[in-house]
Amino acid sequence: MTYAQSSFLRRVLVIDAVISGAAGVMLVAGADLLHEWLAVPAMLARGSGVSLIPFALLVGYLATRPSMPRAGVWAVIVCNALWAVASILLLVGGFVSPTALGTAFIIAQALAIAILAELEYVGLRRSVAVPA
Repeated sequence: MTYAQSSFLRRVLVIDAVISGAAGVMLVAGADLLHEWLAVPAMLARGSGVSLIPFALLVGYLATRPSMPRAGVWAVIVCNALWAVASILLLVGGFVSPTALGTAFIIAQALAIAILAELEYVGLRRSVAVPA
């Protein structure tokens, strides 16, 4: 079953795609500089950025469909939720030892992604089922 996307859902997905794409490019291009400022390993930053770019493209593609598959939207929501949880686990698990600025950066982006996941969930609930 597909869903006629609410304009709210479409806007949130577009915002997610833009933010994810910009963050991906920033992390890939600035991994070494970010390592100096945040004390987050450059390979981790670069790998995160590389994974964000195709994610952003897929979310952008999904956002532009006249009707979108519910499973696709759920996949975006779950990916965002997992990213947010993994970011916090990165800190509390001691996998990285960032500076105070690095800790603030990781927490801020985790919160932002969790908020996007919640907004996408709200948008999905506002969407109306339509025949395929």
